[in-house]
Amino acid sequence: MKRKQSIEQVRWDLALRYRLIETVAWWEGRLTTGHLMQSFGISRQQASKDINTYINEHAPRNLTYDKQRKGYVPSKQFKPQFIDDSASAYLHLLYQNNERAPHIEGLALAYAHTKVLEVPDRPIRPEILRPLLAACRDGLRLETEYVSLNTPNVEIRLIAPHTLVYTGMRWHVRAFCEKNRQYRDFVLSRLRGEPDLLDESQNTRDLDDDWNTEVPIIFTPDGRLNAAQQAIIETDFGMTDGQLVVASRKALVKYVLRRYQIDPRNQATNPEAQQIVVSNIKELRPWLMHD
Repeated sequence: MKRKQSIEQVRWDLALRYRLIETVAWWEGRLTTGHLMQSFGISRQQASKDINTYINEHAPRNLTYDKQRKGYVPSKQFKPQFIDDSASAYLHLLYQNNERAPHIEGLALAYAHTKVLEVPDRPIRPEILRPLLAACRDGLRLETEYVSLNTPNVEIRLIAPHTLVYTGMRWHVRAFCEKNRQYRDFVLSRLRGEPDLLDESQNTRDLDDDWNTEVPIIFTPDGRLNAAQQAIIETDFGMTDGQLVVASRKALVKYVLRRYQIDPRNQATNPEAQQIVVSNIKELRPWLMHD
């Protein structure tokens, strides 16, 4: 509760700086004014002021200055006020800095010990994205040209988009399709031409039941593995009582399985390659239609 109150009591730009202060201090063990200067493009004087304000007004027991290390280090009483102190939060920061490093002096060297595998995004033209964003925001119908593996020739589609979705590999838009009279996913890289905005649609996100309803996806170790191997997999995936339960919108179930490299149609021959299975796959099959 304290963490939430602290964030609400400061300006958003200061909250971002305080988050960096806590993240660097907690995970890297040493904070300097240079971290703030490089990340936010501020002066050393401003960075020093931010650190002192953080200590004096929000967390007086969190940091101490170490003269030998010439920086601030976390105290034994350190309790984060502005961040989630999970490892995933720090790894997310590394990912962000990996993208920013080429453009920020000193950042590439500071994070030279990390490497993020980058997969090129599928090309999406601005002429397509801009009207899509407007349609989602204002609840408008959209006329667009579209191709698919089933219909490779360009055809006109009338859709009512409501949400852009990134699956980890590609972007698509969730929309009501007037041709099929149901909500479907349209891959952004398969839209052609320049979409035209039309009138307001009655088929809103509120009526998309598969989008608005969640279903649990239950992962367990592949039963073909021995007990010792299954124990390793349970730890790898953070399972509790031998299973990992992931809540998903029904409309996103197939994408969650893809992220976990699960093919619901085929089980890998090698259990070491498969590693995990979905124990409630039968209940999920209505939402596993492949595009």
